Parts: sequence; structure tokens; C-alpha cells
Amino acid sequence: MNDWPSLWLTAKLAALTTVLLLFMATPIAWWLATTRSRWATALDALVAMPLVLPPTVMGFYLLLFLSPQGALGQWWLELTGEQLTFSFMGLVVASIFYSLPFAVQPLQASFRGVDNQLLEAGATLGASPMDRFIHLVLPLSRRGYLTAGILTFAHTVGEFGVVLMIGGNIPGETRVVSIAIYEAVETLNYGAAHRLSLVLIGFSFLVLALTYGVNRYFSLLSRDPVSHD
Repeated sequence: MNDWPSLWLTAKLAALTTVLLLFMATPIAWWLATTRSRWATALDALVAMPLVLPPTVMGFYLLLFLSPQGALGQWWLELTGEQLTFSFMGLVVASIFYSLPFAVQPLQASFRGVDNQLLEAGATLGASPMDRFIHLVLPLSRRGYLTAGILTFAHTVGEFGVVLMIGGNIPGETRVVSIAIYEAVETLNYGAAHRLSLVLIGFSFLVLALTYGVNRYFSLLSRDPVSHD
């Protein structure tokens, strides 16, 4: 079994999902971090649902939503002439939904840590809300963006149930690493299953080490430089 197509497809899916989701998660996280609306709790719960829902449940409803008869699937079919189910773009859409909390929650926590006095000072100097967000909030939230990006990428790499239901197992199109491992085990090709599993184990360790390293680095930066060893 050639492992490279599945590895490349997985990396491409995770990278595209991460980039799109960071853009999409930013306004959601900012609103949740700053609003006093009574609807914030409901949206918090909605965003976090992929953390507790079985992947098959979410995959089933996404399958209906993305199918040619579903709302988004029908619109996409009319726009492009191609269906979302059992396609790479379908995996991207499903991954965005499934990885949403891994992008929103770190950003939300980071936005809440921004000092309101700095934003108020910017306002008194005539900075618009957008200027304050771009020049103050974003630089101060770089730790949150790094964490969100790392976790979103890693979570997308590890997806199985949702991608299997939405994309199936089409070589070069939807067969990501997790699906390739499942197929290798089904066909008793344990050598390929070992290779790909070891790749994911090593990747998982590196992701966790990088996440903890980033958090430790920014924690040290926030301390008094005199106290650094």
C-alpha cells in the first residue's frame, strides 16, 4: 500500500480546515468573549457540542445536510455541478463543523485575557473598533491563535467517524490516514497499519509537545524578566 497519497491528503485537509476555521472562528470567539447577551450560553453550548456528540451522530446529520437533497449540498451542486458528499470539499466542510470548538475556545479564552484598559485607551485616542481589534487584540492574542491552529490541525488529522460517513474511502479523494489504517486492518495488512499508526503516534506527541512548549514560552514572557533562569 502506498502511504503517501493518504498522508498528503490528510495534511492538505488539515491545513485548509485550519486556515478557514481560524478566520471563521475569530468573530464567533470575539462575540462570545465580549457579549453580555443571554444567547451567549446557548451559542457556547452549540460550539462545544462536537466535543461530546458521537462522531456518527454528527456525521449522519452532516451527511443529510451535505447531500444533493440537503440545503448546503443542493446549493453547492447548483453552483459547481459537483456534490459535496464523497468529495474532498465535503470533508473540508465536515471538518470545519467537527473541529469548531478547537478553534473557538482557545481564541475565546485569549480574547478574554486582553486588558480592557488598553482598548479604552485606544478608543480615547480615536481608534475605531476595527483598528483596536487589529492593532491591539490580535497581537495580544497570538498565543491563542497558535494554540487554536495547532489543536485544529491535530484534531482534523485524527478524524475518523465523520470523514468516513461524509467521504467514504475514495483513493486520492477522501482516503485520509485514519481511513487508510481502518482499511489496512480490514484487509489484514498489519504492516501498513503499523506504519501509519506510528506516524500518527509520533505526530500526536509532537503536537502536544509543541502546544505545551508554546504555552510555556508565553508564560515565561509574561513574567518578570529578572526571574528567568
